[in-house]
Amino acid sequence: MSIPTPIIWKNGQLTILNQHKLPNEIDYAALETIEDVYESIVTLKVRGAPAIGITAAYGLAIASRKYKEQNIASFHLRLHEDYLYLAGSRPTAVNLFWALDRMMGKIENVESVNEAIYLLEAEAISIHQEDEASCKRIGRNALEALANVKKIMTICNAGTIATAKYGTALAPFHLGAEQGREFEVYACETRPVFQGSRLTVWELQQSGVDVTLITDSMAAHTIHAKGIEAIIVGADRIAANGDTANKIGTLNLAILAKQFGIAFYVAAPSTTFDLTIESGAEIPIEERKEEEITTFAGRRIAPEGTKVFNPAFDMSPSELITAIITEKGIIYKQDFNNISSLIGKAGEEVKS
Repeated sequence: MSIPTPIIWKNGQLTILNQHKLPNEIDYAALETIEDVYESIVTLKVRGAPAIGITAAYGLAIASRKYKEQNIASFHLRLHEDYLYLAGSRPTAVNLFWALDRMMGKIENVESVNEAIYLLEAEAISIHQEDEASCKRIGRNALEALANVKKIMTICNAGTIATAKYGTALAPFHLGAEQGREFEVYACETRPVFQGSRLTVWELQQSGVDVTLITDSMAAHTIHAKGIEAIIVGADRIAANGDTANKIGTLNLAILAKQFGIAFYVAAPSTTFDLTIESGAEIPIEERKEEEITTFAGRRIAPEGTKVFNPAFDMSPSELITAIITEKGIIYKQDFNNISSLIGKAGEEVKS
């Protein structure tokens, strides 16, 4: 068994694992144009904050090739339009904007279009490689946090197929499997589009991890009946005070963790922190199409005309979070008032 590869860049060609078709079919889709990249993000063929950022970075590199005959001023103008286009694909995951801004920053002072095209591809590759290394460090730190824990619950898919490799919340399970450490993972199905049942269960099975599927509404009973010792989740955006936006249903688990007196961990790279906002109240929450709730497998399951509220994310306040596990170290609740300095600059280590 092996960890799946979600994003492949080879000889200038971008290929992604099409998450729409999992778990029934392993299909790799080639993304030839910026429109292909946009569509893959919007329709959740590629999903997970780090994976979205990586894919968007490659999308900008692909788009730049269209303008190789332009002068440098026209190149910047056209590419900025593509930047705005990709930035509009998903509003909540901050890694998307971080990756696109990093790409644009790399070519601010270039003097030729050819140089810009070269630098954009090189930067996208760097973002991809750095994320894999970051996820591995998150996994190692999470193994430390979970040193005496075996039974763990999670929601959505913060795994290898949501990142470059290993994942965030699922990284300790993949690394643990490589090291012979056994976990019992309980995965919430994650309505309305079943990222837990379709994706998390599938990828953990690929690594040989002991995983049990439950419906979202079974979480409280399962914590009590099965003796769950901790909950670990990913994140799409983390505010400067530690408030965390993640897949809808995460707040339910944070509240349950407090009620049952168990640890509630968030695992995310430093790029998922948005230090420009003070609290989760400033995080935009994406609302998705009503068909995700009113239909199932293409068939209507709710009456015509039913009113629908379909937020894709919720926000867990920092007071419900035991610690945030990053590639730079573990930030515990008592240090949340100092997140900005602890996250610091790229490459620095957290000292907590």
